[in-house]
Amino acid sequence: MTSLTQDIQDKIKRLNVFEKIIIVNAVIFSMGWLIARLRPMAREESLVWLELPKQFSEFIVKPWSLLTYGFAHYGFFHLVFNLLVLYFVARMMVNLFSTKISLNVYVLGILAGGLSYLLVYNLLPASYSEQIGSLVGASAGVRALLIFICAYMPNREARFFAIHIKLWHIGAVLVALDVIGLFSLNQGGSVAHLGGIALGYIYAVQLTKGRNIGKRFERFTGMIENLFKAKSPLKTVHKSRKKPFAGHNKNEFNEFTKQKRIDLILDKISKSGYDSLTKEEKEFLFKAGKD
Repeated sequence: MTSLTQDIQDKIKRLNVFEKIIIVNAVIFSMGWLIARLRPMAREESLVWLELPKQFSEFIVKPWSLLTYGFAHYGFFHLVFNLLVLYFVARMMVNLFSTKISLNVYVLGILAGGLSYLLVYNLLPASYSEQIGSLVGASAGVRALLIFICAYMPNREARFFAIHIKLWHIGAVLVALDVIGLFSLNQGGSVAHLGGIALGYIYAVQLTKGRNIGKRFERFTGMIENLFKAKSPLKTVHKSRKKPFAGHNKNEFNEFTKQKRIDLILDKISKSGYDSLTKEEKEFLFKAGKD
């Protein structure tokens, strides 16, 4: 039994941060289901402490909901769809970009979606939002990742069965669907989706210009990343002082050089496709995604 527990712990430690986020989403969904069965209460009330309310007066009381709503789901198919898309998109992201940038886009997408939702339903007359409930789901963060990739390398092609589709076409379809969704029963969700879409697009466009708009946000996302990172049993005995190089320490300089090389490779992908990369370049991207 001890051996089985250890094997499970070892496998969890080897998961990347997004795979662990997926597990957390599934656990929270299960907790909500269990609470609803034991209380008993309506399923839509079991995670009320995580969901984002549309009224600003209620949001002030639980400001953490601007982030936690992205980890709460009530519908099983809503959960499965979001987590499946997140799994495949996140795998692509961490292979092409650093974990910090990928996590920045995802978390900022959730926050942008929540802020868009709050802004819209506190500016519009109450009659427009009578049928709108509280906001839950990771869709805004997932949309941000999807649009980020589509905007960063728009001419890269994805295969859909025997059809090759450029990424910017996929992005355009997603935007169109969410604009149409503004007139559907899931109006609140579509508003949040568009907030995530805007964040992903702006982040990608700015990154192609060499500006990482999430750089100042990395301390917060770093805290989230550390929550999912296994702690080493080894203790640091001595830490040498790193000498500065061109105004930066060695780690900062290496990170800058590494990101520049990643940008050059991604530019090559956007122009000529992934298959145009050399074996060395593919291995470098794969290793960079694991950092």
